[in-house]
Amino acid sequence: MEIPYKIYLDESDLPRAWYNLRADMKNKPAPLLDPATHEVMTAEKLGAVFCDELVKQELDNDTRYIPIPDEIRDFYKMYRPAPLVRAYCLEKKLGTPAKIYYKFEGNNTSGSHKLNSAIAQAYYAKKQGLRGVTTETGAGQWGTALSMACAYLELDCLVYMVKCSYEQKPFRREVMRTYGAKVTPSPSDTTAIGRKILAEHPGTSGSLGCAISEAVEAATTRDGYRYVLGSVLNQVMLHQSIIGLETKTAMDKYGVKPDIIIGCAGGGSNLGGLIAPFMGEKLRGEADYRFVAVEPASCPSLTRGVYAYDFCDTGEVCPLAKMYTLGAGFIPSANHAGGLRYHGMSSTLSQLYHDGYLDAVSVEQTSVFEAAVQFARVEGILPAPESSHAIKVAMDEAIRCRETGEEKTILFGLTGTGYFDMYAYQRYNDGEMSDYVPTDEELAASFAKLPKID
Repeated sequence: MEIPYKIYLDESDLPRAWYNLRADMKNKPAPLLDPATHEVMTAEKLGAVFCDELVKQELDNDTRYIPIPDEIRDFYKMYRPAPLVRAYCLEKKLGTPAKIYYKFEGNNTSGSHKLNSAIAQAYYAKKQGLRGVTTETGAGQWGTALSMACAYLELDCLVYMVKCSYEQKPFRREVMRTYGAKVTPSPSDTTAIGRKILAEHPGTSGSLGCAISEAVEAATTRDGYRYVLGSVLNQVMLHQSIIGLETKTAMDKYGVKPDIIIGCAGGGSNLGGLIAPFMGEKLRGEADYRFVAVEPASCPSLTRGVYAYDFCDTGEVCPLAKMYTLGAGFIPSANHAGGLRYHGMSSTLSQLYHDGYLDAVSVEQTSVFEAAVQFARVEGILPAPESSHAIKVAMDEAIRCRETGEEKTILFGLTGTGYFDMYAYQRYNDGEMSDYVPTDEELAASFAKLPKID
């Protein structure tokens, strides 16, 4: 059967339920712990920070499929199902016998996959009768998506944006403001946590861990507000499973089975969403795939982190999660322009990696942007720097197939577009981009500050 350049599904193919990967995991992710007592977090305690329905989803390890409310499906129809693209032009350029596919998630104004979970979290906040939500954002895709969702549902949206991104990506910031969000560079003097971090680290460029602390404080000190998060948490992995469900439906339609599935990895939302139904098949013994998480060499939580309980935020007010982590106090170099700046990895993906179901590699940013430029010139899409980590490794795998003659099928996630990331592209084009890799000594100092859990 001839495969078209773009495989479009019908509206009727839009999934009616999210897939909960944890239901098929023999070893479940470790539970969240109270940061003060180290006891397992209860639904009641989590409900002080998160929306009630999202707490249920966060703690559900057993329900395989969770229905998508009609209101959310109606919103999804504005930009979903998203296309699955056969990268014929890239294959030809690389001279590879490999077949390359990518799931494109940039076909919405937010420019990324983040909208899949933003609308779900905003919907549950609205349903609960809340006034608004608070959040953090790194490169800005999540803040942009959440501001769109909140505008649609008429909710207040307070965004704490990592300071270096706030300064480097003003247009992403202005999209958020256009949708009605209040955007604050983090760390800031608007919260007690922010003032503490500024006092301890004068002139810091910020981190997602810092911004999370501020957003949680803002939520818990305002009546009618809750905190929402764009990655890492189980609930976000659940919502993003729509990516993989659509991808599998499209591939099944044409009888295509991927050998290698690749995604960029920061907190884990897009990777977890893309691989979910495929990983489920592997866990159930129905099929086999190779899964690859690609992370930046400047923030390598899987490849150089430790598997331990750690704070989810720099201010140490959020629950403790067992994950591969670089330490909550780790702040990536401001030189790193490719997003994926979180110090830890999703507990779900961390458990899968620990159990050997998932491979991980780290790549340096100059090679990532080199791959992004090559991709843009042959496939006609300017990719987000985050997505370009997956592009880099997908191209490496395709070149390896050229050298060995193997005809593998490669699937990767193109999480979004890079049109608001031109500062980084400018630095690359001007030859001013360099690579930063933390030393073993720097990481050891960070690991030494991990909480001691009995």
